[in-house]
Amino acid sequence: MKLTACLTTCWWGAVVFVGLITCSDVASRAQQSQPQTTLPSSSSPEIGLILDQQQDEQPNSTPARDAAGQARDGSFVGAPIPNSSPAIGTGVTLIAGYIFPLNKSDKVSPPSVLGGAGLITDNGTRAWVIGTELYFKQDRYRVLTGYAHGNLNYNFYGTGTIAGNAGVKFGLTQTANVFFGEASRRMFWRTFVGPRLWFGTSTLTAQQMGEQRPDVPPLGLTLKMRALGFKVERDTTPNRFYPVTGTTFQFGADFFSKGLGGTFTFQAYRLTFNAYHSFDKKQVLAYNLFVCGTGGQSPFFGQCIFGMQNELRGYAAGRYIDKKMVATQAEYRLMLRWRLGIVGFAGIGEVAPDFSSFNGRNLLGSIGGGARFNLSSRYHVNLRADIAEGKNGHTFSMGLGEAF
Repeated sequence: MKLTACLTTCWWGAVVFVGLITCSDVASRAQQSQPQTTLPSSSSPEIGLILDQQQDEQPNSTPARDAAGQARDGSFVGAPIPNSSPAIGTGVTLIAGYIFPLNKSDKVSPPSVLGGAGLITDNGTRAWVIGTELYFKQDRYRVLTGYAHGNLNYNFYGTGTIAGNAGVKFGLTQTANVFFGEASRRMFWRTFVGPRLWFGTSTLTAQQMGEQRPDVPPLGLTLKMRALGFKVERDTTPNRFYPVTGTTFQFGADFFSKGLGGTFTFQAYRLTFNAYHSFDKKQVLAYNLFVCGTGGQSPFFGQCIFGMQNELRGYAAGRYIDKKMVATQAEYRLMLRWRLGIVGFAGIGEVAPDFSSFNGRNLLGSIGGGARFNLSSRYHVNLRADIAEGKNGHTFSMGLGEAF
């Protein structure tokens, strides 16, 4: 379930939306196995609770239905998620969501979602978010909206691989308010296309009085983020929450502009491709490719952030930042007895000021493994726990749903 891969104009705004991204991802991926089901996640330790209003069924099976073929009732999804992040500290994210058919006579549309989340950590970070993800008219139209507010404390290392390797921290506090809206229509070949917009404000202050850094936007001023953009999406997986076959493709472009009342003028582009292959009922091989690019005078929090969307696990989000990024990874997933499972994964990636600067000498590698517990056999909603080793050490993360 996923209201969006990123519901905010700035990358720490994206951290604010971690709870909602996870919560909405459960809902949208909890859709039935339908040919036209496509739905457009972050990580943190969590203990999950799934409250279904219908009986659990076997993994990957469709939920109980009435005579018309639709699920009879909606389902509540909730999870208290302990966080242990090198970026924002240790705490908990509280998630609540409701999965339901917007129109019970609609036999094609995936279930819609209402969700919200709150985040608290020991370094003073506080954030909350609410949002909706609606599917209607025989899955011809999709509407996504969200609003978030957060006060985030984190370390900025600078932009570029050299700065990330040096590991010199600059403590920042960022306050952000963001509204995000998106609408898309099914056009052809299971492809959805539509516009989207971002409206938000952000303020940066140094955690230590009197400190300043040249590559940080002006401190203490209200920075306005205004953007119009579009998204193209295609999904052929039968169950997006636990894909076993098929592919997903998503490309988004956002154009931030002073002409819209914003502080910055720059462009942000994101491309994600996932592929899944099943060896048998219990074994899946998953592949992920992520490409990011920004143009214009983008602030550091509008650039490509390594480790933000599990690209890659093993890295603290924000240590490696630049205008361009490529990351790819593969994961082997094995279901064991009862509700248990294990995974193993590996990947490589790199950030650079432009694509011509990618040379392989600054590759960032990641390898790791994890355990899975199936919280709801009805939708195959997994609680994941992963440990990964990166260039600068290891990270431990947990979340609802798979990493990709």
